[in-house]
Amino acid sequence: MSYLSNRINNLSESQTIKMAKLGRELAAKGIDVINLSFGEPDFNTPNDVKEAAKKAIDENYSYYTPVSGYPELRKAIAEKLKRENNLDYTFDQIVVSTGAKQSLANGVMCLVNPGDEVIVPTPYWVSYSEMIKLAEGESVFIDATVETEFKITAAQLEAAITPKSKLFMFSSPCNPTGSVYTHEELASLVEVFERYPNIYIISDEIYEHINFVDKHASIASFDSIKDRVILINGFSKAYSMTGWRVGYMAANKEIANACDKLQGQITSGTSSISQRAALAAYQSGLETVHQMRDEFRKRRDIVYKLLNEIPDVKVNLPEGAFYFFPEVKAYFNKSFNGTPITTAEELCLYLLNEANVSTVTGEAFGNADCIRISYAAAENELIEAVSRIKTALAKLV
Repeated sequence: MSYLSNRINNLSESQTIKMAKLGRELAAKGIDVINLSFGEPDFNTPNDVKEAAKKAIDENYSYYTPVSGYPELRKAIAEKLKRENNLDYTFDQIVVSTGAKQSLANGVMCLVNPGDEVIVPTPYWVSYSEMIKLAEGESVFIDATVETEFKITAAQLEAAITPKSKLFMFSSPCNPTGSVYTHEELASLVEVFERYPNIYIISDEIYEHINFVDKHASIASFDSIKDRVILINGFSKAYSMTGWRVGYMAANKEIANACDKLQGQITSGTSSISQRAALAAYQSGLETVHQMRDEFRKRRDIVYKLLNEIPDVKVNLPEGAFYFFPEVKAYFNKSFNGTPITTAEELCLYLLNEANVSTVTGEAFGNADCIRISYAAAENELIEAVSRIKTALAKLV
């Protein structure tokens, strides 16, 4: 019997991290692996952000920070939310954390009791279900498919609600599908939430600025439910600051105070240098952000065309983030050199070993018929990677 806790034994390993690790192991052997498994922009952090971090070191920002973040950063976040999203928050409704992942976990831990149900549209980001598990809640999944652009309807939402429903958790733009909910689509969901005042909403908006259609729509913009929304965002995707680990939530004061209390017992405040860099990011404008978005749009269009040339791969055109989530179930129950491929995970391992392209199984995101492909890579790598995938899939019989 393991001496480890049931809590950790029941927790699943992150599949994105697992596949990236396997890819690195092959690369260490001298194999040319193209990594399309990680959700990380391949751009460098903007220079003015890096300069602000260097200045912070010289100015001795080297001491413990307030648990919820420096007041000046929290005020800058509140100003950003007003300026870019027309959302009114005071700085004491903002909690800065060590990445948006911690912000999400804080929200789940502070809201969910054992046995509470958390409604999650699928596909979902890999860690949602595991966070719910750690809080001893129960995940209730609503399935969405490529035919519906991986978005749920108000009728599906209402059908999933029970007396145990406590929380709804989703992302837009979505990881892993790139789907973006419009203002009108969110309004239809809000009409349902208005009838159930005991349900809270975690809205993961970390891909806000990687949006190829309209101005970003936040469910927090609906006054009737705003007090029940926990808005999650951060700097990793828009400013290519993944390693800096700065995210935040905006919520009502009771929830913000609860998350400050929880964080104070687990990590305390986020890195002082990273916070000063984040402050500079929000003071620097959106020029580099939009340049990166436009590059991602260009890459998306290239990969979309190439994926559509692969037989029996069903793919939609994502409107945000930097992922494709193609349906590949037509290749299940085929084999290579007598070895059968029966699941998306086995297909991903086959593509890694045969095509030397790292992807992620859709099972990790709640849809076992798909795989996730990140196009946060250089154009030449993307063209080569899809070519390798097409060749490898053609070998299956």
